[in-house]
Amino acid sequence: MTQRIPLQNLTTEAAVEYHSPSDNDSRHQPASNKPPNSKPSKLGHIYVREIGGFFQRIRRYSNWLLMALYFGLPWINWGDRPLVWFDLAAQEFHIFAATFYPQDFILLTWILVLCAFGLFLITVAAGRVWCGYSCPQSVWTLLFIWFEHRLEGPRHRRIRRDNASRTFDTLWRKTAKHAAWLLIALATGIAFVGYFTPIRALVVDFVSLNAHPWALFWIGFFTVFTYLNAGWLRHQVCLHMCPYSRFQSAMFDANTLIVSYDAARGEPRRNHHQKAAKASSVGDCIDCELCVQVCPTGIDIRDGLQYECIGCAACIDACDSVMARLNKPLGLVRYTTERALEGKGTRFWRPQLIAYAVALLSMVALLVGFLNTRVPIDVDIARDRQALFEGTESGRIVNYYNVTLRNQDTDPHRYVLTASGLPGLRLQGMETIDVEANETRRLRVALSADESVLTHPSHPIELRFTSLEEPSVTRVSETRFLGPSSK
Repeated sequence: MTQRIPLQNLTTEAAVEYHSPSDNDSRHQPASNKPPNSKPSKLGHIYVREIGGFFQRIRRYSNWLLMALYFGLPWINWGDRPLVWFDLAAQEFHIFAATFYPQDFILLTWILVLCAFGLFLITVAAGRVWCGYSCPQSVWTLLFIWFEHRLEGPRHRRIRRDNASRTFDTLWRKTAKHAAWLLIALATGIAFVGYFTPIRALVVDFVSLNAHPWALFWIGFFTVFTYLNAGWLRHQVCLHMCPYSRFQSAMFDANTLIVSYDAARGEPRRNHHQKAAKASSVGDCIDCELCVQVCPTGIDIRDGLQYECIGCAACIDACDSVMARLNKPLGLVRYTTERALEGKGTRFWRPQLIAYAVALLSMVALLVGFLNTRVPIDVDIARDRQALFEGTESGRIVNYYNVTLRNQDTDPHRYVLTASGLPGLRLQGMETIDVEANETRRLRVALSADESVLTHPSHPIELRFTSLEEPSVTRVSETRFLGPSSK
């Protein structure tokens, strides 16, 4: 016998999903007068109901972890510098133990391509789980909604307060909410700028009002940006601004894991007040609309797959909580595939997924190999523009070069400089160069050769820099030696 439950527990939060800015009359009507199945404006305000459950716990834990990483990394030091620091003034990008320079920009491009292929792979396999669990827009929006729930109360109370006249209780709650949002946004802005300037000094300068004007500008910009995006726009960004929501459908197929409603089991829907005696002739869905109330984008998952769905599984947890109370099997709304809903077998490994996986693994292997064989020394050589060459009384020709030597290692090195390419080519001046860890040295190098060996006006030569401590750390740079032709 089917167990009945007090359905008023599921429907006390009225079915008003939105308040459209243009629907002035509906804002002043009692929530209970709103037709429960009315289709509201997509641009209206969405009152999200808080829900617990297995997937929401995963979502919250992943969000807190991502938040901890974002706010915590700038405070962690690696030696005498921040662990992650993009030093634009010195054109040095410190990421953990490695230091990269503008000439390593190809690595950044490579990493971005890897991230793109990783996102494509995840999308083909599991739909928009990135959007629901890891996207910064979703992470910050969920945090703002969490504070909204704590300060303004559950969904039905927020609707009631917004439909009623303003009271002191409503005003102080809304003031506290927006103050909390602004504090989070300010912390977000400071943390972001902290990736480009040491955050310990930045916080001291900010509090003492001595921060650099550009630092203040970017802190203010990201404070306003975060406050508007996560507090006001929320998932309108996902619906109308994010290009991923538009082209992700091109990567879906019948075997992609998506959030779906099992219409074969749920339809026809049972009315809220339908008696248990008649329940055997209808489906498991009781039309409580809890799945709509918890959806951050305000869609009804029972209408089928929609591009607005971000795969957060809030509707799954909401529906499972209802099915558990009704002693019905869980999974009326669940992660599944179109083939599974049709009663067919799901194929996980398919050509599209295999192609993305092979491409991703190949690029990861190449990147790891490149990083392991990367020589931690970089050399830039530019000819001295004051004179092409000059002669000496002994009959030798001298060329001058401006050398920029960067030690990209975490240890200091003493480099030996040698030159080759012409008979009797000699280095005038220093032959060993001491460079500290992550230091850049600029020096002027003079090379001389006997005029008799110069058969052409220009000859290719090589400058070799070799570490005395680690001979495998070496860099060979080519340049030209100019002089009068002896023939």
